[in-house]
Amino acid sequence: MQVAILGAGSMGSGLASLIATAGHEVTIGARDIAKAVSAAEAVGPSVNGGGIAAASQSADIIILALPYGAVPVVLKEAGDLTGKVVIDITNPITEDFKGLTVGHTSSAAEEIQKLIPSASVVKAFNTIFAALLPSEARPNATLQVFVASDEDGAKQTVTELARSIGFEPVDAGPLSNARFLEPIGEMNIHFGFFLGRGPTVAPAWIAPSAS
Repeated sequence: MQVAILGAGSMGSGLASLIATAGHEVTIGARDIAKAVSAAEAVGPSVNGGGIAAASQSADIIILALPYGAVPVVLKEAGDLTGKVVIDITNPITEDFKGLTVGHTSSAAEEIQKLIPSASVVKAFNTIFAALLPSEARPNATLQVFVASDEDGAKQTVTELARSIGFEPVDAGPLSNARFLEPIGEMNIHFGFFLGRGPTVAPAWIAPSAS
């Protein structure tokens, strides 16, 4: 898979390292090209860094590793994304990290799909902290990644990507279910930063074994 990660922060760099290690082609794109190049060099020689448009146009899969508020501007720079799979990992959180700015009747993922109607938006990875991306951070657990989209093909692509980097993909239904996944992401932030668990926790949907 050819993957562009838009964003050179901890999530972007962490995903770049993990995805490249799994054998996929990875480019980090950022508005600050020097920052993208620096992030790519820090990950390793197999990862490239560059601008938003160049990274986006060279990839089949685009991961939005950005604050939700930055997405509209970045998507304008990305150019025509027709036919591309766009993974939205954002949580539309308030500045104090204690609430959501979008919810109930829409979601960040649905608003992003409106901006790029010719692409296939998939909600995924929004419940995983950056600290849990390295495989060595989760040696005794396979964390779940909830995958929601209106496009079955795009959902399958992201399912395969998530599995290839060591996560358990869980079909979370249509893109509108991002309205529920984003509050779960926000609750995970509360557990991690306000309720004392630290950024090494993640939610899971399990079927308890019968006794």
